[in-house]
Amino acid sequence: MRGFIGICGFVLMTTMAGAQAPQPFPSPRGSQPAPPPPQTPAPTPAPPVTRAPAPAPPAAAPAAAQPAPQAPAANAPTPGLPDLGGIPLYPNAVYLTSYDAGRGQRFHLYGVLLPFADAVTFYRTALKTRGDELFSSPPTHQFEIGRFREADMAFPPSVTVKDYTFGGSAGYLNPTIGAQPERFPTIVQIVTLPGAQ
Repeated sequence: MRGFIGICGFVLMTTMAGAQAPQPFPSPRGSQPAPPPPQTPAPTPAPPVTRAPAPAPPAAAPAAAQPAPQAPAANAPTPGLPDLGGIPLYPNAVYLTSYDAGRGQRFHLYGVLLPFADAVTFYRTALKTRGDELFSSPPTHQFEIGRFREADMAFPPSVTVKDYTFGGSAGYLNPTIGAQPERFPTIVQIVTLPGAQ
């Protein structure tokens, strides 16, 4: 019985590991995207051992599903959410995750329940700049928010808006299982200045 439970647990973890993993975008200037990690074959399960079944431990009460954290409309630092150093954030944007961008910078990803064009319009108004279209397929727009200093920065400080409904896609899958909304039509990536967390 334990072997069966162990195999089920392994299959569940393998399935979750293969699920959509957000990747920072766009790639550094002039670099190629990283190849996907190699897939490792699943180990062959050991033959079952015949033993007397051990008594099952009492089942723990399931944890209540927690809603995804909501970023505040004001840009005041909130416990558990990154300080964006004064960069405007769309009200009700949902914090998804962050990645180390190198040289003291971070990528922060937010899900937005706005169509891509509306999110671009919001940032054009909030940042008082037109920004640049990076790609038309899928639509990706970037607003630089600080001067890029090659000596001490890995990426230009920026806000990048990307359409995840392009080509009929259902949107970016919410990484929090059971959280609402299930998918986001638009993702906003913020690259902070060095030292901002």
